Amino acid sequence: MKKLIIFALVATVGLSTSCSDSFFDIQPQGAASLTSLSNKNGVNALLIGAYSLLDGVGAGNTGRQSTISNYVFGGITSGDAVKGTDAGDQPEQSFIEQFNWLADNTYFLGKWQHTYDGVARANEAILLAKSTDVKDMTDAERTQVVAEARFLRGHYHFEGKKMWNMIPYIDETVYKREDPNSTKIPNDKDIWPNIEADFKFAMENLPAVQTQKGRATKWAAMTYLAKTYIFQKKWAAAKTLLEDVYKNSGKKLVTNYHDNYRNTTNNNIESIFEVEFSVNDGSTGNNGNAGDNLNWPYSANAPGRGCCGFYLPSQNLVNAFKTSSDGLPLIGDKADGTADTYNMVDLPNDQGIRSSTIEFNLNKSIPVDPRLDWTVGRRGVQFLDWGPMPGFPWIRDQNYSGPYTGKKWMYYLADEGSSTHSTSKRAVNNNYRLLKMSSVILWLAECEAELGNLSGAETYVNIIRNRVKNGSVQDPTVNYIVNPYPTGTFVAKGKDYALNAVRMESRLEFAMEGHRFFDLVRWGIAGPYLNKYMAEEAKNGTDMSGRTYNKRGYLAGKSFTTGKNEYFPLPNDEILNSQKDGKPTLKQNNY
Repeated sequence: MKKLIIFALVATVGLSTSCSDSFFDIQPQGAASLTSLSNKNGVNALLIGAYSLLDGVGAGNTGRQSTISNYVFGGITSGDAVKGTDAGDQPEQSFIEQFNWLADNTYFLGKWQHTYDGVARANEAILLAKSTDVKDMTDAERTQVVAEARFLRGHYHFEGKKMWNMIPYIDETVYKREDPNSTKIPNDKDIWPNIEADFKFAMENLPAVQTQKGRATKWAAMTYLAKTYIFQKKWAAAKTLLEDVYKNSGKKLVTNYHDNYRNTTNNNIESIFEVEFSVNDGSTGNNGNAGDNLNWPYSANAPGRGCCGFYLPSQNLVNAFKTSSDGLPLIGDKADGTADTYNMVDLPNDQGIRSSTIEFNLNKSIPVDPRLDWTVGRRGVQFLDWGPMPGFPWIRDQNYSGPYTGKKWMYYLADEGSSTHSTSKRAVNNNYRLLKMSSVILWLAECEAELGNLSGAETYVNIIRNRVKNGSVQDPTVNYIVNPYPTGTFVAKGKDYALNAVRMESRLEFAMEGHRFFDLVRWGIAGPYLNKYMAEEAKNGTDMSGRTYNKRGYLAGKSFTTGKNEYFPLPNDEILNSQKDGKPTLKQNNY
């Protein structure tokens, strides 16, 4: 969609001259005037501009600060992943990972700027669509543009809300083009009702199906509204919407789990809303997943062809995929996960073992969930069609960041060229699936568990587990065992166990997708969960063969402070910029 804005602008921006004084009113070069945009093509160009920021790139900051994957804010803070690379690279990410937060961290500033650039673009599209200066649009066409723009405005505000909680809500009635101070309003109101209103309008006015991929639909808006309810613990309201999506949207689970993570299966039957990536479209690669371009193996013989070793799975995450002999997760009966047993001993790994040695034994007989090897690259296990992952050569500094690499955004060697940019193999067209049917099913499970219908929650969880059981596997030499929960397990073990099972299933299903930290916060368990994680991940490890090794020692002594670390600090620059009449309008979080 990004390249379409160029064509739309070219179609609407023309230069007219005449023998009058207006000939000397020279317009800025490379900029479209409001007058030249006041037509259907111009309105659509502004709307596409609002869509184009969904990936996180193009708001005047580096994409990794605001990438749609949220790998910094939602991933390395969650226990699923570590920063990766080496100790000296991108220290601002290290500060975030270790909950050593300062308001001048440029990652917070980049994310804030992107959030409100997206809001501003959506508001510009709404204002122009409503303008009487636009003569060539029907009322129905105007309404659809406004509905799509309000969906996007809801999304951008949602991103800010889960980051900082108390943020200003800016709509087209607040924003005044001629008054640069118009958007300097206080962050003293809960904006959930405003976000709800945007998604409700979108839901009521968007079509069920769009002819162009990447545009929001009624079902995308309904799902996002349900997600908004879930973040507020409005379980009954969320359930009603989610059941409608589940039964009537026409969406369903794909047969094979990994089809949600391949470029050749973009926009499949499970996807409700995707952020579209493209390559070899005339851009320099920024239309691919440019925000994640550091998160590739550190080897020229690997996907991405070298650089930079960021965002690597934690040992804790890998251990979470272990199963019992009957194919169930190793979890306990506390809803915060602190009674789980999966992390008592590590799965065998090659931490500290050079690939040139032969002493490493993966022990593929240990039972694990098949999603492990669709999510994580492990030495000795098939890595898509690249052959067995070789371990050490793919990791920049194994002693610092561990022996694993992420996998969900990687491409198949057979697709190199068609799925990668011509000059940068780290720019790929593998879309980010923002909303999908698996999300709907597990949110339904969560609603049922919270409302006390434990058998219903078990049914939904088992739908997900049966898909994994019956789907394809990455490496047939590994002992994959996954089974549904026996009927009545949730009822017999109680609500806390059921909630923990739903939360574990969400972790296994969506690992490394940037949701986990925000889930821990909304569940109210971030403190105990993350402090247990950091204490264990910092210690020397022992695997199931009895071998000991160093893990993430830099996490020793680090902690999550309940009441402070649930939300990030507002960027200091934005508080300074918010001054009106000599006083800042934005109030800082307690961090």
